[in-house]
Amino acid sequence: MPGNNPRWEQERKTIRATQVAFELEQEVTRYIQMLAVRDGLTPSSEIRKLLRLDYAPPKRPRLTVSLSADDYFILAKRYGLDASNKAEIRKRIMAELIDISHE
Repeated sequence: MPGNNPRWEQERKTIRATQVAFELEQEVTRYIQMLAVRDGLTPSSEIRKLLRLDYAPPKRPRLTVSLSADDYFILAKRYGLDASNKAEIRKRIMAELIDISHE
């Protein structure tokens, strides 16, 4: 029965949670972002930590970027690839970011 299953209880808690957005001064936002990076957390988890709420470190830390069709075209040209070869473009982006981080 779903009422007695701990997994269902956790899902009910998750469903009841709502995302809250804050428009803070840039200085405050930057400070929280810097703390999050220092602590290896997402900004959301850092805010939960600052508020003394439960939080968990990211399971799979990752960076994201939105790429338009035009962006893929520009990157494909840079890497000498076809714009439809998105998997290889992503690999090249990763390699470029790694190179930049080692400079």
